[in-house]
Amino acid sequence: MGNIREEGAHVRLNSAPPSRPDGGGASAEVLATVRRFWGFETLRALQAEAIRAGLDRRDSLVVMPTGGGKSLCYQVPPAVAGRTDIVISPLIALMKDQVDALRACGYPAVALHSGMDLAEVRRIENEIATRRPHLIFVAPERMLTARFLELAARIGAASFAIDEAHCISQWGHDFRPEYRQLAELKSRFEGASLHAYTATATERVRRDIVDQLKLADPAVLVGSFDRPNLVYRVIPKMSVNSQVEGVLRRHRGEAAIVYCISRRDTEQMAGYLAGVGLRAAHYHAGMDANDRRRTQDRFAAEEIDVVVATVAFGMGIDRSDIRCVIHAAMPKSIEHYQQETGRAGRDGLPAECVLFYSAADAMRWQSLLERSAAEAEVAADVADSGKLLLEEMRRYATVVGCRHAALSAYFGEKYADSNCGACDQCLGETEGIDDATVLAQKVLSCVARVEQRFGVEHVVDVLIGSDSERVRRWRHEQLSTYGLLKNLPRKQVTNLIYQLVDAALLERTGGERPVLRLNEESWQVMRGNRQVKLLRTKRPKTARTQIEETSWRDVDETLFESLRELRRAIAAERGVPAYVILHDSNLRDLARARPATLEALGAIRGMGEKKLADFGVRLLERIADYERNPPPAPSPARNPSAKP
Repeated sequence: MGNIREEGAHVRLNSAPPSRPDGGGASAEVLATVRRFWGFETLRALQAEAIRAGLDRRDSLVVMPTGGGKSLCYQVPPAVAGRTDIVISPLIALMKDQVDALRACGYPAVALHSGMDLAEVRRIENEIATRRPHLIFVAPERMLTARFLELAARIGAASFAIDEAHCISQWGHDFRPEYRQLAELKSRFEGASLHAYTATATERVRRDIVDQLKLADPAVLVGSFDRPNLVYRVIPKMSVNSQVEGVLRRHRGEAAIVYCISRRDTEQMAGYLAGVGLRAAHYHAGMDANDRRRTQDRFAAEEIDVVVATVAFGMGIDRSDIRCVIHAAMPKSIEHYQQETGRAGRDGLPAECVLFYSAADAMRWQSLLERSAAEAEVAADVADSGKLLLEEMRRYATVVGCRHAALSAYFGEKYADSNCGACDQCLGETEGIDDATVLAQKVLSCVARVEQRFGVEHVVDVLIGSDSERVRRWRHEQLSTYGLLKNLPRKQVTNLIYQLVDAALLERTGGERPVLRLNEESWQVMRGNRQVKLLRTKRPKTARTQIEETSWRDVDETLFESLRELRRAIAAERGVPAYVILHDSNLRDLARARPATLEALGAIRGMGEKKLADFGVRLLERIADYERNPPPAPSPARNPSAKP
C-alpha cells in the first residue's frame, strides 16, 4: 500500500475548543455560507481544512467522530462554489434525514433511492436538471447505473463525497463490495475529485480506503476519535432484561437504542420492555420493509423512545438527541462499538453508553464467525481478521482502565487525560471483590473435581448446591466442592467463572458442547502461588455525572420541556422528524438565554436564516408566554438519570 500523509492528525476535541473564533482558518465566504444556512459563527477542528479540500477539488479522506461535523465538510463547498456535488450514502433512511434537515435550513438538496416510485424518480431528475440542487444523495448501486452516470455527466458533476467510507475496506467493520467500484468515477469523470468520510477507521483501514479509491495525493485529515460527551460503562451481564430496564428508567422520555445479537433477541427484549411500560419496538433486517419503516418513523416522530435492533444491521438513524445506547450483548468489533455508541449524543450533549458483557457473548460471536466463514468459503486472512477484531473487543470489555483512553488507543490516538471523568473506571464505579483468590480457588477446584468434563452451567450447579437430576446422575452432590458457593446468586457465580476465563486462568473449549479446562495458571492459583482480582460494579455515586451537571447549568428545565413540545408540534406540521427542526442543544441554549427579540434569537447557535424566518416568532412567543405565566416550582430534577 502506498504512503499517505496525514494532515492535522489527531486533533483532540476535548483538549481544544470545539470551534475557533477565527473560523478555523475559513474564508469569509465560507463563514457567511455556514452562518446563512446553519446559523454557526465558527467551525470545529479540521472542518475548515476539509472544506478547503472540497473547494479546491483535491481528493481527501476525512475521519471525524460521529457528531464531529463531517456532513458540513461536503455540504459547504457546493454552496460556496455554486455547483452540484454528489453524495454516495449506503442507507436510504440516512439520505432522507439529511435531505429533510438541509431543506429545513433552506439548502437545496435531493435524494434518489430505491424507495421511490418511477414518477417520483422522474420528478427528482427533472428538479436536478432545472434547479441544480447543491447536493444529490444516491446509493452506490444507483451511482454506477448507466442512467445516473449520464445524468451526472449532463450536469457536469465533478466532485463526489463518499459517506461511511469504511464500507470500502475489507478490514473495516461493514465491508460492502459494491463500494470498491466507486474508483471507476476517477476514469469516467475527468479531473473528478473523491472525498471519503468516515467516523471509524484504524490506520490500516485508512490506507485501504486510499488505495481502493485510487485517491491522488489526498488530504488525509484525522480528527480525534474520542467522544468526551459520552459516558462509557461496562457492566457484567446478570439478568440482562432487568438490567437494560434499569438503565432506560434513568432516561425515561428520552431517545435510546438497545443493540442485541440476534433478531429473536431484539423481539424478546422489545416485548419485555413494552411489557414493563416503556415505549419500545424492535427493528431488524428480517422484518417486512413497511414494518421497519413504521418503527423508524415512530422513533423519529418521538412516538416511541426505544428501538431494539440487531448489531449487524445499520439503522441509518440520524437522530441527534439519542441520550442512551445500550449493548445487551457484546458487539463483534470495536469499530462496530464505536459506530453504534457514536449514535448517542450527536448534538454534543452528554449521553450514556452501557455495555452488558459476558464472555459467553464473545464465544457466541466466535461460533457465528466460524460458521459464516465456512459457509461463505471466505479467505483465511479475512476470517482471521474477524477473530482478531473480536478479541480486541473482548479485551476492551475486560481490561481495567479508562474506557476513553482504551478506545483512543485502538484507533492510534494517545489520550492525554489521566482521568476522563466519564467512564465507570474513572468514576470509581467498579471495585475488587473481597477474597477473590479464595473464590477463584473454589471455582477451579470444582472444575478439577468434575474431571474437566463439564461446561459452565453444570459447574455452577455443583457450586451452588443445585438439586438437579444431572448433578445426582453423576453423584456430584457427594463432591467436596458441592454447595461451596450456595450463598451467592447463580448469575454471580456464572459471572465469576467467565471472569476467570477472560483472565486466562481457566479455559473453555470450542465446539457445540464446550467444557471448562484447567491450565498451568489455574494450578498456580490453586497452589496459592498467584493472586486473583475479580471485579463487581457499584451503583453510581450520584444521579448525574459532572459533565451532565455542566450541560444543564443555568438551563430552565421546565422551559426546555415546553420548547421540546413546541418543536414536536412544528415537526408534525411539516412531516419531518423533530430533530430536523432544532437539536436539544439548541433548545437548551434557548432555555438558558431566553431571547426576547429576533435579533437575540438569531445569535443562538443553530438558528440559520430560514429557521429564523419559518418559526422564530413562535419560539419567541412560547418563551414570552412562559415568562408571563411561570409554572409551579419544578420537581427536583428533570433529568431522567435522577429518576428511579
